[in-house]
Amino acid sequence: MTIYFYKFEDPYGCFSNFSPHNIYLLGQDWMTVEHYYQAQKFVGTEDEALIPAIASAKTPMEAAIRGRDRTRRIRPDWEQVKTQIMREAVLIKFLTHLEIQSILLSTGDRPIVEDSPTDYYWGCGVEKTGQNHLGKILMSVRQEIRQRLGKK
Repeated sequence: MTIYFYKFEDPYGCFSNFSPHNIYLLGQDWMTVEHYYQAQKFVGTEDEALIPAIASAKTPMEAAIRGRDRTRRIRPDWEQVKTQIMREAVLIKFLTHLEIQSILLSTGDRPIVEDSPTDYYWGCGVEKTGQNHLGKILMSVRQEIRQRLGKK
């Protein structure tokens, strides 16, 4: 049976990038995966000064809004690196927080799908035809953690 998640308050909400689980990457603490991910869009750009504002956003939604500002220039390689950046952050999140790592591992081999009604890249979209890259990352991270723990 497929596991669907979306809002961090709902069942399996810890799979959301908005879940209140901090990560430590690139020598810095980030309040959520969303904070980290949105900030990485501006590394090495003329809008790099936006990174501290994203990092200090009070909520993941505020970080997302700042990172999605279409008037800002994102890094030219963003489309090539965004999935790997997301995977790295999600892996760190589940290695850091053992209570949610156990939830991820408890899903066995079931498919995991971000049930976003609007996101057809990271989620499945309203018609369930999206690419579900976040779900794929979670399943990949689940497998990597299993291997690290010596479990199949």
